[in-house]
Amino acid sequence: MVDFCDKCGAIIMGAKGSEVPCPSCGHSNKATSEVKISQKIEKKEEKEIVDTEDASAEVHPIAKGIECPECGHDEARYFSRQMRAGDEPETQFYKCENCKHQWRKHM
Repeated sequence: MVDFCDKCGAIIMGAKGSEVPCPSCGHSNKATSEVKISQKIEKKEEKEIVDTEDASAEVHPIAKGIECPECGHDEARYFSRQMRAGDEPETQFYKCENCKHQWRKHM
C-alpha cells in the first residue's frame, strides 16, 4: 500500500509510523504503511562452447604418453584454449589417435 500527502496528494514513502516530510510541499505526514521493492534475479547457466571441428584436424601435434581413458592407447593429438577468465589456466583438449575419443584436462 502506498501513502499520499494529506495536503497535496503526492506519494510519500517512509518507515511505518514515522513522520515523513512530503517531497513536493514539505507537509509532515505520518507513514501508515511500508513499501518493499524486491526483484528475483535468476542466475544464468554458463555454457562452454568447444569447436570440435578444430580438434579433429590432423594439424595438431601428437603427445606420447597421454593415455586415452576409453581404450588405453598412449598417443593423442592435443591443442589448448583459454576457456575461462584470463587469469585462470588454459584447458587442454585431447583426441586419441586410436579410437578418436575426445576429452579435456583443466590445467
